[in-house]
Amino acid sequence: MTIEVNNESGFAVDEAEVAALARYVLDQMHVHPQTDLSVLLVDVDVMTDLHVRWMDEPGPTDVLSFPMDELRPGTDDEPTPAGLLGDVVLCPEVAAQQARTAGHSTVEELLLLTTHGILHLLGYDHAEPDEEKEMFALQRTLLLTFLAGR
Repeated sequence: MTIEVNNESGFAVDEAEVAALARYVLDQMHVHPQTDLSVLLVDVDVMTDLHVRWMDEPGPTDVLSFPMDELRPGTDDEPTPAGLLGDVVLCPEVAAQQARTAGHSTVEELLLLTTHGILHLLGYDHAEPDEEKEMFALQRTLLLTFLAGR
């Protein structure tokens, strides 16, 4: 499994922890070990540009996901096929603001957003109430079990 974390944001981030979380989430979702994932951390200007260009929404956002091979979660018996999962783009500055509001650390917010972005790459969504309930419960479980094990 190749997980590439590139920090172009100018914000101090523990890239190794982001990669460890990503590896954990992919393992838990039974993603094939020869699957590639990219996590990119960008500044507010870059995120604003991406948000406008791809989502047609103004201003920066916290996380964007760009799926490649449209892989879906596997099972114990049948992992996903190998492939390119896609890109998760994070904005640490937006994450830091959200973390302050939520009352937790920026690191925890970035890990939450990384998990969220990976789940989007795996086909999860939160447009409908049932989808939101399922995705957010899974996101919470994955993040809490990762944090408990470190």
